[in-house]
Amino acid sequence: MKRVFLGLCLCFALIFAEQNAINSAQNSANADTSQSKGGVAQATTQANTDENATQEQNLSISKGQVLFLEFNRQGLESIKSQSNTQKQEKKEKFFTHPDNDNKVILIFGSAYKQPIQQAHIVALYKDGKRLQYDLLGDDGAYKQELLQVAQSKVTPPKEVLARIQAELKEARATYATYTNKALFEGKFILPINSIITSAFGTARVFNGSLMSYHSGTDFRAAVGTPVLAANDGIVRIAKDRYYAGGSVVIDHGYKIFSQYYHLSKLKVKVGQRVKKGQIIALSGDSGRVTGAHLHFGIIAGGTQVDPLDFIDKFNALFDK
Repeated sequence: MKRVFLGLCLCFALIFAEQNAINSAQNSANADTSQSKGGVAQATTQANTDENATQEQNLSISKGQVLFLEFNRQGLESIKSQSNTQKQEKKEKFFTHPDNDNKVILIFGSAYKQPIQQAHIVALYKDGKRLQYDLLGDDGAYKQELLQVAQSKVTPPKEVLARIQAELKEARATYATYTNKALFEGKFILPINSIITSAFGTARVFNGSLMSYHSGTDFRAAVGTPVLAANDGIVRIAKDRYYAGGSVVIDHGYKIFSQYYHLSKLKVKVGQRVKKGQIIALSGDSGRVTGAHLHFGIIAGGTQVDPLDFIDKFNALFDK
């Protein structure tokens, strides 16, 4: 464990609360004969087999990570999931593969605070075939950071509690939105080219007490560094917030959102369409931080996930 003082988000309360606000019993999916490449699992139906045959595939998923599950579109009726995080079987939403119109994609994420332990995802086809994924979850390999800060940075004053709750309500409503089309265009990019100062999933021990985990990736960035949109989309949040400071949240469609926090200047407005690589803001040290940096996060399928893991696996969809 190492002691970290500069460039770290003290926005843990907002981000931690946003995790609880985000619906984390997530997407999953299915398969049949399947191959897994970089978190992308492929499922294809096979002809001339028993009509009622169930083909199964075992996969694993770490908390805070995501899987992209592929299925043949032809004959697909529905995809359903059941896991330890949901009381009843859930009918899942899926979308057209971004690089292959003959396939569909289901995003399945395991939330950090309420991780998947076991999950079953079943795809049902018109010919009676069932393609099933059986998932086992694990805790992943996350580190700890020891932080010594003023107590006022851990416990917010009473006069700002109403503001914090209003901002959480807004975030909750935003991440519950489902845009039923692709707003993204091709692969995702990083919003800044810089050194990572704090990785996703790191446990945050403030003044000796475990308070939260890090829900994004922090990049070293002096105040005023240009921040780029990770992909095409529509701006859903663009404002100053108590914990996150200057904030931009972009909707990329199909319940995929990117987050950019602690900004010094915003260059976009709510409702504005942005292009991948467009400068949307300048980095800063706003909100509750110990130093200037950029906090970058991703929500996929309603779950806050490791943004670097997400980008690697999403981009792998185009590398076939």
